[in-house]
Amino acid sequence: MVRTKDPAVRTLLLERAAHMLRTRQPITLRSLVAGTGVSTMAVYTHFEGMDGMWKALRQEGFTRLAARFALVEMSADPVLDLTALVAAYLRNALDHPDLYRVMFDADFDLEDLGAADATLEHMVQAVVRGRAAERFRADVVPLDLATQSWVVGHGLVSLVATGPLPDQALDHGPVLLTSLFTGAGDRPDRCRASVERGWRVG
Repeated sequence: MVRTKDPAVRTLLLERAAHMLRTRQPITLRSLVAGTGVSTMAVYTHFEGMDGMWKALRQEGFTRLAARFALVEMSADPVLDLTALVAAYLRNALDHPDLYRVMFDADFDLEDLGAADATLEHMVQAVVRGRAAERFRADVVPLDLATQSWVVGHGLVSLVATGPLPDQALDHGPVLLTSLFTGAGDRPDRCRASVERGWRVG
């Protein structure tokens, strides 16, 4: 008998599993579906069992991040665009804090091993454009600057979403990115204006 897959049920199970992980609740097949109105069979229908669910759970975080990045419209200003991607990364993490924690949990495999690289590639391409526009020095390695930009966003949001700092700590983002990008060759006044606009756009 072929069972129909319901995307809403899949999302429900993934979000419940992520929440249970964050709140340190033991997760079993039965505890996962308890109170959801669906049977344990739903886990097999959508994920072919608990192992498949764990893979899908981590994947979902990168899927939502990729969707958020896709909403960021590229402009003629690559520094603005790179900043907007960092801001989108932060906002995606704050919108989905449970899934955000699982994204970087090495205990779980990914369904698509290239998912993390694909999201980082958005930032890499912004750096490539920034170098072509002479906003960054010619010797800047796109992957390196993209990674450093990601690290700024990841560090800030980790301390806010899962750590001790208040939301106001995110206001340090533009200062940190401006410092990073001017160090990569951008002119301070132009960089500051681009970063401030990009931070609002993302």
